[in-house]
Amino acid sequence: MPGYLLDVNSTLMCSHAGQFSIVTSNSRVKVAGQPVVTQQDTYTISGCPFTLPNGSPHPCVLAKWMVVATRVKIGGNFAVLKDSVALCQASDQVPQGPPNIVVAQMKVKGQ
Repeated sequence: MPGYLLDVNSTLMCSHAGQFSIVTSNSRVKVAGQPVVTQQDTYTISGCPFTLPNGSPHPCVLAKWMVVATRVKIGGNFAVLKDSVALCQASDQVPQGPPNIVVAQMKVKGQ
């Protein structure tokens, strides 16, 4: 099923309200002037307040995309869609839940 492509201006948050910063290597494929992001790009998270039950900080620091577009590739890498699936992870790579896609462009769809 088609979904809207994410670009570098998309607003994503971890489930604890940490903010995403997206760094892409794509400079050629754009939507409304903004580079479209791919599965291989870097998705870092800052400001996650999550703590373990013992009070130790255990914030989300990055996200890994597991389900992405199956038909749209950018520079040899699959595009990330609004309905793609990812997991946020702490620095020790423990999964901490899916991200929330708060704002995405609503002009171009992919599959």
